[in-house]
Amino acid sequence: MLQITVTTDAETGLCPVRSVLTPVLGKWSTLVLLALEDGPQRFSWIKRTIGDVTSRVLTEKLRTLERDGHLARHVDAGSPVKVSYELTSSGRALVALYRPLAIWAEESFEAVKRARVKYDAR
Repeated sequence: MLQITVTTDAETGLCPVRSVLTPVLGKWSTLVLLALEDGPQRFSWIKRTIGDVTSRVLTEKLRTLERDGHLARHVDAGSPVKVSYELTSSGRALVALYRPLAIWAEESFEAVKRARVKYDAR
């Protein structure tokens, strides 16, 4: 079994599984990475594509993904300034792992909805 046990908050940062996976397994991080699958995009495009994410949360997720090396931020200093985000090789590797899971989710959606209705009826 992987070593995933920590006994104090201080030890949490020493666990590779928690430290590396926690920032990329959240809903918003996953959707940001998938949104950038086809190439660099600007903030407003990412926000429109995801739809229900707030600007504050999107900014936070973009910064976290950039800090961890999954995204690159590019600034075109023209007038007006244009900022775009794109996947790094690490981000592309994550998307390659997420894509089959996203396809599975799409294919399983109806069955999961039926299971939820059945469960909730009990």
